[in-house]
Amino acid sequence: MEVCCKKGGDECYGVQELKLLFEISERLISSRELNKDLTPILRLVVEHLGAERSFVTILNRKSSRIAIEAACGLSSSQQARGSYTLGEGVIGRVIELGQPVVISEISKSKLFVNKTKSELTRDGQELSFICVPLMEDNQVNGALSVIRIYNPNISYEEDVRLMSVVGSLIASVAHYQQEKLEELELLRQRNRDLKTQLDSDLQPKGMVGSSGKMRDVYGLISMVAPTASTVLIRGESGSGKELIAESIHSNSQRDKGPMIKVNCSALPDSLIESELFGHEKGAFTGADQKRTGRFELAHNGTIFLDEIGDLPQATQVKILRILQEREFERLGGTETIHVDVRIIAATNRNLEELIESGEFREDLFYRINVFPVYLPPLRDRREDIPLLVDHFIEKFNKRNDANIKRITTTALNMLMVYSWPGNIRELENCIERACILSRDGVIHSYQLPPTLQTADSTNTKSGGGLMDSVERIEKQLIIEALTSTGGNITRAAIQLKVTERMLGTRIKKYGIDVWRFKQVG
Repeated sequence: MEVCCKKGGDECYGVQELKLLFEISERLISSRELNKDLTPILRLVVEHLGAERSFVTILNRKSSRIAIEAACGLSSSQQARGSYTLGEGVIGRVIELGQPVVISEISKSKLFVNKTKSELTRDGQELSFICVPLMEDNQVNGALSVIRIYNPNISYEEDVRLMSVVGSLIASVAHYQQEKLEELELLRQRNRDLKTQLDSDLQPKGMVGSSGKMRDVYGLISMVAPTASTVLIRGESGSGKELIAESIHSNSQRDKGPMIKVNCSALPDSLIESELFGHEKGAFTGADQKRTGRFELAHNGTIFLDEIGDLPQATQVKILRILQEREFERLGGTETIHVDVRIIAATNRNLEELIESGEFREDLFYRINVFPVYLPPLRDRREDIPLLVDHFIEKFNKRNDANIKRITTTALNMLMVYSWPGNIRELENCIERACILSRDGVIHSYQLPPTLQTADSTNTKSGGGLMDSVERIEKQLIIEALTSTGGNITRAAIQLKVTERMLGTRIKKYGIDVWRFKQVG
């Protein structure tokens, strides 16, 4: 007579288990693909238990992170979300302690963190969660989990026992996957380290920024600097075009020669030719002695023509001749002077529009636009702002013999959302002002310029009035004091120059959780 049990159906549950384990063993022996994918085995487990889903998580011993490696009943996005730390949730605890855990009704359990964002019930029925460790050589390398419909009439000891046996069968595969994942993570880390090293090698001295757009600029500098090619640097005013020019010169074969800088927009039209090309004695009224021009001074070096778009037309013709022939005459002179000079030009103007309006020579544009470098504005590389802020704080600490230690999160957030029409120059002035105003070694939000503190510039419009603003500032000052003192109310009160009782009243008023700062400290 055939033996039946209510849990297994018509056929004896023990016989079903033997069939399941035999099929799993057969697949492990015959299929090499299972070394890459445990999904077929998990599908057998789900079918045998009538479960909703099952998955295997693997521990990365290097990073202590736990991730879903294979699953049945989970989408790819759910698997991607299944990332845990040791001790986190049911899975983290099972792997940390090496002991199985059963949650009878997961919707009522605080231990079940539901990282995969899966349903906690099925058609109104509660779900149970069973998780067992995967162990090899007494080392936990992962966990096997099953979610099935809750049945109050059965004991989960049999499920735990079965899953533990299945776990022992696939433990070697899990260990193989663990080693592969750790090896892959190691390769990724080495790749990141190498990329960081390459970025460091590319980054010119004196330049700050690690954003993708700035790394592109560094790459262009490293390629063009060793050559003798003419470079045109384009970008908004205050974005750091002069620094780019200095970097190109200092990394070139002309670094031992002079670098002469000329701001074309700062020189009046009547003097610019004399400044650039020099003049002979008596060339014009007031020319009582011979003058050497900037191009002549830059011989065997580099000349930087900043704001070249502001050059008058007559001067543009002479610049074109130097680019073509590398020769010129001083004003009032007849001697042809030959120079070996590299030209780096920069502009914040749209030269194409100037060509259309007849203000800039098209042939000169093509001569200087040999190797264009575009410098992005600060608003397009906001991730560089924290690095620039630290750089400027260090700079002004040295210059002013100050001791500014940090900038508050609120102040930094204001810097991050501002549009920076003046670019890096404006940011530098802003930090210099805040460093002067600081009295406690910290840059606070209220020490930033008024242009940054308006609702329009920070995109923080509020319907509140003066008292609301005062309360926000007061709350921020209290939070900063508690942060710096590790949640010590007595020390925070001393720092804020108020009584401990008064501070306690304010903490209660604003609902500030002091214990959070004690944990941070």
